[in-house]
Amino acid sequence: MNHSIEVSEEAGVRSLHFGSSWIQGAMRVARPFALELEYTREMMAALLLRPDAAWPKKVLLVGLGAASLTKFLWRNRPHAHLTVVEINPEVVGTAYANFRLPDDPSRIRVEIADGVHFVESTETRFDLILVDGFDAKGRAGHLDTGDFYTSARKRLTKEGLMVVNLLGRSRGFKASAERIRLAFEGRSLVFPSCDAGNAIAFAAVGEPLEHPLSELKTSALALKKATGLNLLPTLTRLEQAATCKEGVLRL
Repeated sequence: MNHSIEVSEEAGVRSLHFGSSWIQGAMRVARPFALELEYTREMMAALLLRPDAAWPKKVLLVGLGAASLTKFLWRNRPHAHLTVVEINPEVVGTAYANFRLPDDPSRIRVEIADGVHFVESTETRFDLILVDGFDAKGRAGHLDTGDFYTSARKRLTKEGLMVVNLLGRSRGFKASAERIRLAFEGRSLVFPSCDAGNAIAFAAVGEPLEHPLSELKTSALALKKATGLNLLPTLTRLEQAATCKEGVLRL
């Protein structure tokens, strides 16, 4: 179901709304390729888990919003080819008109489609799948089902990661995290909720990942220098929450 699309602007930040005060995406006008919202920055922690600068080569983004993640990867991973699946064509038009979505068909493919159906039917495999799709009431619908997560797992390459934006303060949060865990046979990890209440889930296939937090901090400093993205606060929260046993992130 499509919703009315609204754009607001305050203190230099332009925000996207689906017919409510709920912010579906945001862009600081002076820095259109930076990640304004904390949860979008945390989704890019995937780049710490796979620190090779040549990764990812193929990315699937389910849900466009204000195009924040698409723009960041387009700018900072110039070798990456991005496929964006967005169910509402008006969101796509708004992203081009108001949020500086690059018109670059050689690297950005935008599909107007249902994300669930796309993942079930595509034969393409992706290094990174980013899932960030909600309606005006913050519901993910069929994007938050075991069948969808299982389908997404099958669409990953041998070094693939799936990253999902969950609402950590919602009643169904624990059930969502468990569906991801089961679909990936235990290879998932949910970061502690950030200030806005979003919690980011990471799931992996392939060889086990083991990153000491000290190593991740080194990677985070390099990423900050290269892109301006500062994930050190995220790693500090991981330490404080004792999410990673013995100071090692395992996935």
